[in-house]
Amino acid sequence: MTSKFQPHADDHARHLPADADTGALDLEQRGGLRRVTGLSTELQDVTEVEYRQVRLERVVLVGVWTEGSSAEAEISLLELAALAETAGSQVLEGLIQRRDKPSAATFIGSGKARELRDIIVATGADTVICDGELTPGQLRQLEEIVKVKVVDRTWLILDIFAQHAQSREGKAQVALAQMQYLLPRLRGWGESLSRQRGGRVAGGGGIGTRGPGETKIETDRRRINSQVARLRRELKSMETARQTKRGQRRRNQIPAVAIAGYTNAGKSSLLNRLTGAGVLVDNSLFATLDPTVRRTESSDGRVFTISDTVGFVRHLPHQLVEAFRSTLEEVSDADVIVHVVDGSHPDPQAQLTAVRLVLDEIGAREIPEIVAINKADIADPLTMTALRRAEPNAYTVSAKSGEGVAALRSAIEAGLPHPPREVKVTIPYQRGDLVSRAHAVGEIVSSEHGDEGTYLHALVPEDLAVEMAAAATG
Repeated sequence: MTSKFQPHADDHARHLPADADTGALDLEQRGGLRRVTGLSTELQDVTEVEYRQVRLERVVLVGVWTEGSSAEAEISLLELAALAETAGSQVLEGLIQRRDKPSAATFIGSGKARELRDIIVATGADTVICDGELTPGQLRQLEEIVKVKVVDRTWLILDIFAQHAQSREGKAQVALAQMQYLLPRLRGWGESLSRQRGGRVAGGGGIGTRGPGETKIETDRRRINSQVARLRRELKSMETARQTKRGQRRRNQIPAVAIAGYTNAGKSSLLNRLTGAGVLVDNSLFATLDPTVRRTESSDGRVFTISDTVGFVRHLPHQLVEAFRSTLEEVSDADVIVHVVDGSHPDPQAQLTAVRLVLDEIGAREIPEIVAINKADIADPLTMTALRRAEPNAYTVSAKSGEGVAALRSAIEAGLPHPPREVKVTIPYQRGDLVSRAHAVGEIVSSEHGDEGTYLHALVPEDLAVEMAAAATG
């Protein structure tokens, strides 16, 4: 059985409200670089596979429903529609086929593939997006039937990441993930990839290069492998710089809080509420790729950092998890994780599960977690109640209105690690730097100014306690 639904641009926007107008310049630039529609509707020969553009203009979505309820299958396809629209496309129609498992040859059955071709002709679509990761063979055979470009969920997400990456590191991470995705799929795209390069007549390099030569596939594979090696070297050097900064924070004993969660759950908006960071907020998926780290202070004066991280999604491509591992270390090295979930989403529990699967993969599941159920201003009260019952350490907030943010901040501060060493010392006035450090990285119980210096009763890191003891006795 094949069921159809007609997704509209507002289907997901009904429960994804526009956020505060911050990061306005980035937002304006992003809006000005949208794809131009209507350039082509036919699959073209691809000679340089790594430059294969995902021209998503007028698309038809296809999903295979293998388990769960029909409502869950439709939610998954609605999410695919939101991803497609984020990539700059117009969604014309969505199709769901009920099968025990996807077809090994064409993802959907061959008969349904021919029906899909008829729909493409009738609607004028130029791209098919499949809700899953297709094998090279499935991509090739389905394209042969439908006569337009076929894109799977993984490549769509990679394309969105490529559009949104801004920093040098973010762009390199996305490029690496794309190269890793392309390598096993070289044989499937374009007959030109199997052409051989021979001698001078065949376009070769003359003496020493005549004969059958190497195929176009081998040339592309060699070039992509070279690019992968270069990107890995670049990311390694960038990772060293990131580790240096993280090490400095660790040496100063500055606690770290990471905001994690499903894409478009409102993480950047919440960071702005908590710190006034002014980072880009956009009502689209994967608006944040480059981590933002901000310093802030607790109510008792302790300094800590809060970082906004890349959003997660169901079936997040493995290539992306690997490529963004250095970025995700901001989460795995945190002292507290604020897990933001969209309370207005049709299935917020599925979002929580998807994020926790990734947290498991990066070794962050044991870190204390605070659940922030966001968008309380538009969420169904019954859904919010069910979530709070299922998640004991959950707080209801609205990053848009500010509701519940103060209580969430108090919970974050309560979860911060306390310095390990108690000291009761009198610090000479000429060592005011030690008093300043105690206020910045420690927890002051009491402080008094006397004739010989400043008396402190505080909890401070071990290394600072040693310096304070030396200054007091010296």
